[in-house]
Amino acid sequence: MALKAAVSVTPLPSPPLRRLLSSSSRTAVRRLARVSAAMAATAVQPAVVVGGGRVGQALLSMGPPGRDVLVGRGEKVPDDAPGPILVCTRNDDLDAVLESTPKSRWRDLVFFQNGMLDPWFESKGLVDANQVLAYFAVSKLGEPPVDGITDTNPDGLTAAFGSWAPAVAARLQNGGLTCKVLEKEAFQKQMLEKLIWISAFMLVGARHPGATVGVVEKDYRAEVASLIAELASAAAAERGLTFDEGIEERLCAYSRAVAHFPTAVKEFKWRNGWFYSLTEKALAAGKPDPCPLHTAWLKEIKVI
Repeated sequence: MALKAAVSVTPLPSPPLRRLLSSSSRTAVRRLARVSAAMAATAVQPAVVVGGGRVGQALLSMGPPGRDVLVGRGEKVPDDAPGPILVCTRNDDLDAVLESTPKSRWRDLVFFQNGMLDPWFESKGLVDANQVLAYFAVSKLGEPPVDGITDTNPDGLTAAFGSWAPAVAARLQNGGLTCKVLEKEAFQKQMLEKLIWISAFMLVGARHPGATVGVVEKDYRAEVASLIAELASAAAAERGLTFDEGIEERLCAYSRAVAHFPTAVKEFKWRNGWFYSLTEKALAAGKPDPCPLHTAWLKEIKVI
């Protein structure tokens, strides 16, 4: 058996950690510490969930077990329940939700609805209301949501705005979904993109009965591209903003991520209706229709 000599080595004193880290590394460590602290501060909080449909049940599954409160149709929102109030109803039920919520809790309402909510917010004095752009799909009750992670936006598209945005993001991330917290200007721009997506893809799909979102993107790309360009131009002019380049590809990439989703023109007042209101306003002023293709196709499927 070979013998190993025992060698005693006196360790050199370790330099302080600060000296081991470069300036950029120390900055990264501090940033990581801040992010960790923020995540700890926004651990998943109990919430009131209004609406027990597909999205409502999905949000309940992401919360702290047994601590959320589910409020069904016609029920009152409790005054003393902690946390945000996650509103997952149809848009046309929003008036009833507001009536069922103590006015002292209106600031805690978080709206998950699709479409253009700004006029309704303004009419109710809910400017700067908490809002979520849910770029995920729940195809059936009880099924896990499919996140809108795309090849053009690998970090996800779902976004939240408002005082409860960090808490909502923490809940969604706990459920395996992505969610960004945005300031108002960035959120508004992304909200309009989502409105363009749902208005364009649903309308083109309605022209081709049975077409899913994926079929529209694959087989009717030219139609939907023309409509996206038209609606984006009208929205940009109305709001005085400029969309980031690549809007068509971003919206088509999202459609590929939720390709199974069916198409139909629904909740007209909240979706395509906003663009048609721009048409009506322009025509009343003797100006050209800013959305002629949109108008023609709405007439074709007898929505207007």
